[in-house]
Amino acid sequence: MLSLVYRSGFQPISQRLRPWVQSTATSRSHRVQPAAISHARSWSNIPFITVPLSRAQGKSFAHRSELKHAKRIVVKLGSAVVTRGDECGLALGRLASIVEQVSVLQNQGREMMLVTSGAVAFGKQRLRHEILLSQSVRQALHSGQNQLKEMAVPVLEARACAAAGQSGLMALYEAMFTQYSICAAQILVTNLDFHDEQKRRNLNGTLHELLRMNIVPIVNTNDAVVPPAEPNSDLQGVISVKDNDSLAARLAVEMKTDLLIVLSDVEGLFDSPPGSDDAKLIDIFYPGDQQSVTFGTKSRVGMGGMEAKVKAALWALQGGTSVVIANGTHPKVSGHVITDIVEGKKVGTFFSEVKPAGPTVEQQGEMARTGGRMLATLEPEQRAEIIHHLADLLTDQREAILSANKKDLEEAEGRLAGPLLKRLSLSTSKLNSLAIGLRQIAASSQDSVGRVLRRTRVAKNLELEQVTVPIGVLLVIFESRPDCLPQVAALAIASGNGLLLKGGREASHSNRILHLLTQEALSVHGVKEAVQLVNTREEVEDLCRLDKMIDLIIPRGSSQLVRDIQKMTKGIPVMGHSEGICHMYVDSEASVDKATRLVRDSKCEYPAACNALETLLIHRDLLRTPLFDQIIDMLRVEQVKIHAGPKFASYLTFSPSEVKSLRTEYGDLELCIEVVDSVQEAIEHIHKYGSSHTDVIVTENEKTAEFFLQHVDSACVFWNASTRFSDGYRFGLGAEVGISTSRIHARGPVGLEGLLTTKWLLRGLDHVVSDFSEHGNLKYLHENLPVPQRNIN
Repeated sequence: MLSLVYRSGFQPISQRLRPWVQSTATSRSHRVQPAAISHARSWSNIPFITVPLSRAQGKSFAHRSELKHAKRIVVKLGSAVVTRGDECGLALGRLASIVEQVSVLQNQGREMMLVTSGAVAFGKQRLRHEILLSQSVRQALHSGQNQLKEMAVPVLEARACAAAGQSGLMALYEAMFTQYSICAAQILVTNLDFHDEQKRRNLNGTLHELLRMNIVPIVNTNDAVVPPAEPNSDLQGVISVKDNDSLAARLAVEMKTDLLIVLSDVEGLFDSPPGSDDAKLIDIFYPGDQQSVTFGTKSRVGMGGMEAKVKAALWALQGGTSVVIANGTHPKVSGHVITDIVEGKKVGTFFSEVKPAGPTVEQQGEMARTGGRMLATLEPEQRAEIIHHLADLLTDQREAILSANKKDLEEAEGRLAGPLLKRLSLSTSKLNSLAIGLRQIAASSQDSVGRVLRRTRVAKNLELEQVTVPIGVLLVIFESRPDCLPQVAALAIASGNGLLLKGGREASHSNRILHLLTQEALSVHGVKEAVQLVNTREEVEDLCRLDKMIDLIIPRGSSQLVRDIQKMTKGIPVMGHSEGICHMYVDSEASVDKATRLVRDSKCEYPAACNALETLLIHRDLLRTPLFDQIIDMLRVEQVKIHAGPKFASYLTFSPSEVKSLRTEYGDLELCIEVVDSVQEAIEHIHKYGSSHTDVIVTENEKTAEFFLQHVDSACVFWNASTRFSDGYRFGLGAEVGISTSRIHARGPVGLEGLLTTKWLLRGLDHVVSDFSEHGNLKYLHENLPVPQRNIN
């Protein structure tokens, strides 16, 4: 490590190290070419990735998603991050993790700088040890006894601690960075180094030279000599470097840094002191928002509280540097907080000068919750009226909808596969079918919210009811298919739920107009805000973190989308199917014509659907029969690629390609065929390799069919019917928000009933539990009472 205590007139490092630099071939220009970076990283065991690093000169990034383009980054480590909870010694695990993250980014071709605290804490630990050891020796000489536990340790002066701890702190950084083949250099600064123009230029030149040589500068105030901070002098043209927040901001602006990451012991900036009942984390902070924030006390250690961090952040933002304040101490996130921020994930508080035109997703969540509660208080007829109006708009505004959809199709041409283009496409017939489905939902909504499921007389004058209520706020994430937007919106309206919709970019034009029409329909009864379309740059992973705003996530799309969301979600239930591996078992007593017709419809009508057939199970007795030949000929005509299961392949001399896995969802004109010896073996195969979505038996034997229907444990089990009937509209539910393969709450196509939960209403006089005790004067009755039937006319 190069340890540099910066002084006036200090010889630039470039002059002292020029021969070494020329011999290492690790130097690089300010804008490093990928090939050069790759060569310079050849010694590292961290895989190199090419990152396009650029931004408009002198301008901060407007959105989090742009942070991945940051080239030059300052990471400020607060005292609470670097030190242990006892403020005496360093948090070695956190430091090691931070060094690893900085090294990963450095090896991506970025230019990393650290502003670190910790010298005082490290020195305090060393000096205490020395004092206690010295006192124990003296007392042992005088009394012959070791009274170490009774000794009082004097209060240690911070500058002395810094002097004793600085070398050890930097030696620790050196050892850690060496593990990643990265060199680091220490630079200690004081106020004078920013007051004097010549010194400031020298400091700037030194830092640029270190970055050019692929060295990580580690900057700190020279706490051994620095005087106390001058009141109100932070960032007033001359910085008070007693405060490392201000130092980091000044350094970031001085070096024209793209991003400043300030790590503290809180998640970011809250609108009121963290820990207070109503405190909310501010995702994005804009200049001028200070009046909306109430600052609390400063950190347990260090010089600057959150107010100092915000002032420093705004000063850096004004100088063209983007800023994120985040938690560097949380054990579950500190191991990847820096890399998460640079990847654009929603971590901490992001400072931006560009306010979005519309509301933030957090505000949309609040609007959806408020609007949903208003929906739930409407009369059933009013909710039905909204849905009828939306159905009318789908046909009345057909031309505008199809025009927007045409734009999406034109932009997607060449980028999306054929099946996905089909899902993206809207047509007059689709819109007509949508309108019919919505009117079905309107009819069923008459008896949804507030329906009494059970009434019980608990005791005299004490009656209990269980009634249906909305779940709350739903987040529905869908790909390609814009037609699901009005379907899901209608179901949310009917069930009184607030709704956040996140559609794919490929359907942005279609989704926008369909959402506008939905809000127009909601305006009939003043609940326009109940359905929100997320149009911001929020990533799906960020939405899955909003556990205080969203009650249920429903993914609609590929099995990969569902699996990804199930992994991303942070405490929010996810309803959906991970895969759509649907089976059809053709029994030995199946009809030839029925079997062929059902296989064709299940596999070929819409192969990209989750309810399309993926595995065909054939009874062994059907091999080399007209029924089998007819199915194979049909599949050949439909250009379906066949994969042979292990048993099926063993019967063939020249078989199709043997399947790699019997648990595959193809989503295309591909089909696995396997042979089974009986209906029992077919059921066992389905339970082992299926996904509990939809499974079918084709047979003329009613007893065999009933055995299959009763024993297959899937959400949908059919007899002599296509798998494609597994659909909310075809079930008469009007539409579906998705198909659930879970066993909790809802299963199969999820319509209106699946979006409701219940609550209990107890009506009494002055009942208390003690009256029902052994010596009380009341007894429980628990009588079932008739449930009132709602008049639906």
